[in-house]
Amino acid sequence: MRRIYLDHAATTPVDPAVVETMLPFFTEHFGNPSSVYTEGRGVKKSIEAARLQIAKAINADPREIYFTGSGSEADNWAIKGIAMKNQAKGKHIITTTIEHHAVLHTCEYLEKQGFEVTYLPVDENGLISLDDLRNAIRTDTILVTIMFANNEIGTVEPIKEIGEIVKEKGIIFHTDAVQALGNIPVDVKDLNVDLLSISAHKIYGPKGIGALFIRKGVPIDNLIHGGAQERKKRAGTENTAEIVAFGKAAEMATEQLEENAAHMKKLRDLLIKGVMDNIPQVRLNGHPEKRLPGNANFCFDYIEGESILLSLDIIGVAGSSGSACTSGSLDPSHVLLAIGLPAGVAHGSLRLTIGKHTTVEDINYVVDNLIQIIERLRKMSPINADCPIDDAVFDKAEHHHH
Repeated sequence: MRRIYLDHAATTPVDPAVVETMLPFFTEHFGNPSSVYTEGRGVKKSIEAARLQIAKAINADPREIYFTGSGSEADNWAIKGIAMKNQAKGKHIITTTIEHHAVLHTCEYLEKQGFEVTYLPVDENGLISLDDLRNAIRTDTILVTIMFANNEIGTVEPIKEIGEIVKEKGIIFHTDAVQALGNIPVDVKDLNVDLLSISAHKIYGPKGIGALFIRKGVPIDNLIHGGAQERKKRAGTENTAEIVAFGKAAEMATEQLEENAAHMKKLRDLLIKGVMDNIPQVRLNGHPEKRLPGNANFCFDYIEGESILLSLDIIGVAGSSGSACTSGSLDPSHVLLAIGLPAGVAHGSLRLTIGKHTTVEDINYVVDNLIQIIERLRKMSPINADCPIDDAVFDKAEHHHH
């Protein structure tokens, strides 16, 4: 049976060209990059070449690229590292209600350590207000951390404008660009950012490798103490094969950016049109224009996201949801609640994210089947059109579970 993978925001397949570049580093080029002899020196050169590839992809200096184990680690380091190093100046941090959990949970952790965090709200399309940001800035604000593009609803935030406001006040600005890289242009000089997180497995590279851009001169705590690796900021023998793979993936992602983005946008619009034109009582989540080229996120009235996913899986389609059951908790998606969806509706979202290998046939197959799936599930639904969603029922279920 054919499988159609539409969850590229979760992870991507590793490009064969990327696999090829990493293989020799498990076998012939196995030396420790910190060694002085030939086996080590050659590997060190390969790491520095990859650092340069990644720097070029985001218009940074290679000395500003620090490798991490993931995008989550890069977010943690950026936020905790700045907080700890600059707490004498102040203990106030500004973020948003729709960040990835790697940012939200790090901020919650810092609140327990005596920091104060302001969570900026977003409008119904997931955009923050620049006035809200201006009003939230205080004399003791040391860090603003706002994501470049949202992983669930695909909304792209006005990072350059945010950067200008934050820069003017002399505050440090971090952005989680894990979903942005490879989908939209990322240029650290143009964006006025001081720190930026990225990850390889969202751009057809392997899992387990990320990077943090730290602008030269930004005061930040070291992450892992030990040897002198990563300019003494993150000790530990370098993950050479993955670093080299990340470099190759970043280079390919920037070279193919326009072509890939145009392809994904065409298919995304085809998918959105197919769903909106043929299925009643459906809502598109996220900004209609300012969104990632491959992201489509829908809410279907009266149906749980979980049941849509399972029905799609049976016919060979992989998607994802902000639904309760799939996330292993009864809470609906924090992003969908932040854009103002009632808890009952926020259970029924379907996120389909397109990749560079997705085809028109894939999209047509999904739309045709989705029309039937939604119709069938609505017939079975206990909360169908005759019985409008009652939030009290959901609230009761939530409380009962806690």
